Amino acid sequence: QVQLVESGGGLVQPGGSLRLSCAASGRRFTINAMGWYRQAPGAQRELVATMPTGDSANYKDSVKGRFTISRDNAKNTVYLQMNSLKPEDTAVYFCRVDLQEYISGWWNSRGYWGQGTQVTVSS
Repeated sequence: QVQLVESGGGLVQPGGSLRLSCAASGRRFTINAMGWYRQAPGAQRELVATMPTGDSANYKDSVKGRFTISRDNAKNTVYLQMNSLKPEDTAVYFCRVDLQEYISGWWNSRGYWGQGTQVTVSS
C-alpha cells in the first residue's frame, strides 16, 4: 500500500501564492505520472496539472502561466506552485499518483489519491 501525504493549503488573499506538496511512501513502487486535481463545492473534480515521467507538463487553461507543477523523483514528491491566485481557484486540491506497485511477486498498476488540502482565496 502506498500513502500520499499532502501539505501546503490555506487561506490567501487574491494575488497571493501557495505551494502544495504531496509525498508518496510505501514499500516498493515506481511512479509513472503525478498530478493535481481540484474540486470546488458543488462541482466535479477537475484536472489542474499533470506531469508524466520526464519534464513535460499539462495544465488546465485557466491556470496556465500562474501555476507550475514539478516533481522530485528522489523524494517521490510532486509540488504545485500557485501564483496570482484568484477567488475562483478556491477548492480542495488532491494529488494523484499513478504507479507500478510490487505486491506478492507481481508488479501492479495502481492509482492513488491524496487526502485533499483546502485552498481558499479570499480578501
